[in-house]
Amino acid sequence: MSEQIEVKKGDFALINYICKVEESGEIIDATIEEEAKKAGVHKERGKYGPLFVIVGEGWVPKGLDEGLVGLTIGKTTIIKVPPEKGYGLRDPTKIKLIPLRRFKKEGVNPTPGMQIEIDNKPALVRAVGAGRVQVDFNHPLSGRTLIYEVSIEKILKDNEEKAKALINKHIPDVSEEKFKVVFAEDSVEIEIPEETFFIDGLQLAKRAIALDILKYFNQVKNVRFIERYERKGVEGEQKQEETPKSK
Repeated sequence: MSEQIEVKKGDFALINYICKVEESGEIIDATIEEEAKKAGVHKERGKYGPLFVIVGEGWVPKGLDEGLVGLTIGKTTIIKVPPEKGYGLRDPTKIKLIPLRRFKKEGVNPTPGMQIEIDNKPALVRAVGAGRVQVDFNHPLSGRTLIYEVSIEKILKDNEEKAKALINKHIPDVSEEKFKVVFAEDSVEIEIPEETFFIDGLQLAKRAIALDILKYFNQVKNVRFIERYERKGVEGEQKQEETPKSK
């Protein structure tokens, strides 16, 4: 029998969901790999499994975030998210006409449906005409009502478990179980595994982890990271060098 715990704002929760567009019935996202494959939205480099969220922090669309409050562990619920609480209403002013020569200058041959980036903003090519390209800067899901089939898998209670979830949010490519986290009275010590040492943006990730821990753990006043380097294979190499060669 499922544990009857209701979700509250501020809870550290693991959720599974399948998301579809109400207007078309098209499944656009899923946290469950088999469901993603079945729907044809599987991402080869994507990470599947329950999504970690802190309820009420806006990590998911507002309508979904609000709908999580009051749900119970293990029960699947349908949450309907209208555009104004999802990815916004469509804004006609975000559809622009851009000279084709600008694309040619960058070596880009725009075609309808192409995803591009202009001035660091993602956009979609809607149409290509005589010397001009119609580009849509609206989010692809703007104006759409989304239907989430959601289940709460777990509410994290243990401080170490919560901290590791925050670590995994910022360093997803390394298993959270490989990090050692120790809470003291007003501090947290995090030992990071050697395989993270050369990850691009590691220092930024460490800063983000520290800021999150300071934000969500009121008792913590400082966060310390430990990078441990160990001597490996040196003794064996020395012994091999000291062994006389046969004549």
